[in-house]
Amino acid sequence: MIRARASLVPFTLVLAVSILACGDAARDGDQAMDTTASGAAETTASAGSTESSGAFLDPNTATREQLLALPGMDSAAAAAVVQGRPYANMTAVDRALGSHLTEAERDSVYTRLWRPIDLNSASDEEILLIPGVGPRMQHEFEEYRPYNSIERFRREIGKYVDSAEVARLERYVTIR
Repeated sequence: MIRARASLVPFTLVLAVSILACGDAARDGDQAMDTTASGAAETTASAGSTESSGAFLDPNTATREQLLALPGMDSAAAAAVVQGRPYANMTAVDRALGSHLTEAERDSVYTRLWRPIDLNSASDEEILLIPGVGPRMQHEFEEYRPYNSIERFRREIGKYVDSAEVARLERYVTIR
């Protein structure tokens, strides 16, 4: 019995190191993703992994199955997204989903399905589509235009909200 336990220690250690190495490789892969100036990932990760990785599904490329996996999305809304492609901006996505989702469902969907908006050219309507952004924050987004860096966005918006909220908002924006 003691000999069996002793032989399991090296195996367990090798297994643990292997698991950790796989996790590091996955994180390294995440860092190698194509990102916008803001660091908001523009990938087509599966719906199951978007929440954990922070990546959004792109409404132009998400599969019907990925769309249906989103909380608040039903088959009619998923079909509307697929049929309305291609989308130049989020207001076009919102028009396609308009009659299919309540405001609460829309906010839920937009936490996982999004095309980052350009801070320097986004319309009032497009900024207000960001979940949790109201007229006051929309005004603050626009007040500091033009943005020449994401650091400026962080600094200016950080005057009004904490760093966690700045990081959350940053996922929704880019600078072109």
